[in-house]
Amino acid sequence: MPDTPNPKELLRLLKPRLPEMLATLQRLVSIESPSLEKAPADKCCDVLAAEWRKRGATVERIAQKRHGDQLRVTWWPSKARPRGQLLVLGHYDTVYASGTLKKMPWRVSGGKAYGPGTFDMKAGIVHALFALETLQQAKAPLTHRLVFLWTSDEEIGSDVSRKIIEAEARRSDAVFVLEPSLGPKGLIKTARKGVGEAELIVHGRASHAGLAPQEGINAIHELSRQLTRIQEWNDPRNGVTVNADVIEGGTRVNVIAEQARAGLDLRALRVSDMDRIGRKLKALRPILPGAKLEIRGGFNRAPLERKMSAALFTKAKALAVQMGVSLGESTAGGGSDGNLTAALGVPTLDGLGAVGHGAHSHDEHILVNTMPARAALLAALLLNS
Repeated sequence: MPDTPNPKELLRLLKPRLPEMLATLQRLVSIESPSLEKAPADKCCDVLAAEWRKRGATVERIAQKRHGDQLRVTWWPSKARPRGQLLVLGHYDTVYASGTLKKMPWRVSGGKAYGPGTFDMKAGIVHALFALETLQQAKAPLTHRLVFLWTSDEEIGSDVSRKIIEAEARRSDAVFVLEPSLGPKGLIKTARKGVGEAELIVHGRASHAGLAPQEGINAIHELSRQLTRIQEWNDPRNGVTVNADVIEGGTRVNVIAEQARAGLDLRALRVSDMDRIGRKLKALRPILPGAKLEIRGGFNRAPLERKMSAALFTKAKALAVQMGVSLGESTAGGGSDGNLTAALGVPTLDGLGAVGHGAHSHDEHILVNTMPARAALLAALLLNS
């Protein structure tokens, strides 16, 4: 049985690979992969599949009709039966449309690598590639089958990939999500808010605003009263926010508004708060006589509660100390596919990807010199979980 390499040794093996890691990242970033454009996304998928096959992994390509294909990559070098499975999760789609590279091309400047998708989250995929290669190089005695799942629709809600993610998570003992870390210190995301979208629609009755206003039921007035009520549900200190971010209503200034609607952004840190807000939405009743309310939508991703990541973070922090790296944690207001796996009761650690800034912006970049340490941390977690 080969000796188990310690985290410091894994980092020593990875540091000289930084130029190769950066070149691989450049290759991935230079192939645009918009969530809503299948043809270019599939080209990126082609390159990803080839990279994993070069490392001897088993690659399964899951065909998609409207989005890029999904990739399921498996590595288990032994003939013996694995003790279990570990899932490494991420996405290769980006929010940028084809042609964005002309406006924000790949470049390296001041120790930072810029380009669409560098930070969110192609660098994380590169970390995984080199983490596996380093484990292979060290002949590390793995106890679990490794499954790497790269999806193509995370940035638009994971509607298609959700079933695939959840099925794979149910077979796994732990999930490591390579979404970007938070801040220049590379904080791990040990908690994420549950997120949702709801629509509040008010049905009133139209009438002439001058000749017969009393015959109308003003949907906008009703909506404004409801939103005042909903605003009181906010509890930022405990991670609960409900925001009306889109409002529409009425047809003409001299017509009592027959209909109005508001789009609501819902976020909560705890499942109990998520359920409470959902019940309150359904319990809303009209204030103006004759008005009618219609509620659509609600929470679609449960929170990643810290209890689902606490043990894994403790382990990650200890492994980082052995590498001489300080590792902190954070709570993120946005959701990820890690929310989906944690909701199933599977231990999940998120934010293990790149250190950088500017996701979804022209300033998107990673800190180049952090790449070996992040890859080493992932390798150490896969070896010691």
